[in-house]
Amino acid sequence: MNLLTRYLAREIYASIALVFAALIMLFAFLDFIGQLGTMGYGQYSLGYVVLFVLLTIPGHIYELFPVAVLIGTIVALVQMAARSELTIYRASGASTGQMLGALSKIAVPMILLSFICGELIAPPSERLAQKLRLKALNTQVSLQAFRSGVWVKDDASFVNVRSVMPDTSLSDIDIYTFDKSFHMNSVIRAKRASYLEPGVWQLHDVLETSFAARGVSTKSMPVREWQSALTPGILSVMLVVPEQMSALDLYKYASHLKENKQQSARYEIAMWNKLVYPFALLVMMVLALPFASYQRRAGGVSILVFMGIVLGLVFHFAGRLVGSLGSLNDWQPLFSATAMTGVFLLIGAFMLWRVERR
Repeated sequence: MNLLTRYLAREIYASIALVFAALIMLFAFLDFIGQLGTMGYGQYSLGYVVLFVLLTIPGHIYELFPVAVLIGTIVALVQMAARSELTIYRASGASTGQMLGALSKIAVPMILLSFICGELIAPPSERLAQKLRLKALNTQVSLQAFRSGVWVKDDASFVNVRSVMPDTSLSDIDIYTFDKSFHMNSVIRAKRASYLEPGVWQLHDVLETSFAARGVSTKSMPVREWQSALTPGILSVMLVVPEQMSALDLYKYASHLKENKQQSARYEIAMWNKLVYPFALLVMMVLALPFASYQRRAGGVSILVFMGIVLGLVFHFAGRLVGSLGSLNDWQPLFSATAMTGVFLLIGAFMLWRVERR
């Protein structure tokens, strides 16, 4: 069986690499076309466009892993079936369970690669791509959670941030502080804030309005320190969508939202999806195995590859749909993240059962 595993691995890895090359070139080309409309603004030249596209490739690799694995495995197994190689292995005593065991061993390196890509490579690469683009365009990130910007609860204060600059400094900040009886103590307005060290920001061009029993007083300061649990890491989530963040960043930000009694479902679902997503590769391999038995009846490789593409796209978009519904309806995050993987595992198991019955 070691010989079978090695041969299967060589065939499957080669097919997956070819599928990846085609998909990455397609998505990189689409990204390049999409950026041409903004090329020429500020310093956003052709070189910056190419660099931006290159930096977004790791994110595409992570997103496309299940689709590439499904299509590549189908192509490899169907071609082996067409050459009667799988028939020979079956005749030599290789059972379906042994084939699944071989596919599981083959999936392990890809699961690790997917996890590394999704945790260590894609998030910083995507963040760097967005910062590079914003800097080249001489612009800033406008936070659009509300018309007035984004509101963040920070201990006993409410903070309104209008925009985050590419260097993660803040622009146009309003800080509303309250006492334990929920009476407003002060309103601090600053033109800009820069991060000094954990727990400390420096506010610039500050106007502080204080409310006390004896009346209202105002005070202007060129700079002042602001003690806050907010960090550039927390605020940098505004540069990328949750699906492109690492599981660790998602956990930290979801914990921050929970501590401040805010909705964290979207980030929790994205976190669990990050942890479960690599194991979807094994599910895709289980789903691909029955296709080898349908090769003669289905009309050849092209139709089966098309079916694989459809199934892969359904898995990708249906997973996002379930995640969005889970966030809107406050479903259990783990269920929302694993629902489509479980459904496709059941589909693969049913197809294998049908094949074994024939």
